[in-house]
Amino acid sequence: MASGLLAKKPDLAEDLLGELERACIVDTAHEAGATVQMGSTITFSTEDGGSRAVTLVYPNEADIARGRISILTPIGTALLGLPIGGQIDFVTNDGRVRVLTVAGVEPLQEAV
Repeated sequence: MASGLLAKKPDLAEDLLGELERACIVDTAHEAGATVQMGSTITFSTEDGGSRAVTLVYPNEADIARGRISILTPIGTALLGLPIGGQIDFVTNDGRVRVLTVAGVEPLQEAV
């Protein structure tokens, strides 16, 4: 996905590629609920006191009205891999720098 974005959205592609470079492979069972992963539902707060819950999804599943944000958004890329209590700066689509703090992570529930 990141390579496909290089021509259209180079800044976002570089952010995602940077996340991939610093990533390490871990046992999902060990990390489930401890860090933000694809399909996780995340509760986070912002420096202005706001709070929100979103689910991190692939682009074709994104629906902002339902709180489903794409990994290919600035906030989606920023959230990926953060632990509970983790903070990160990210640049919004309109160029503002924001800080968010992860308050909770609920892992993807597998269908039975």
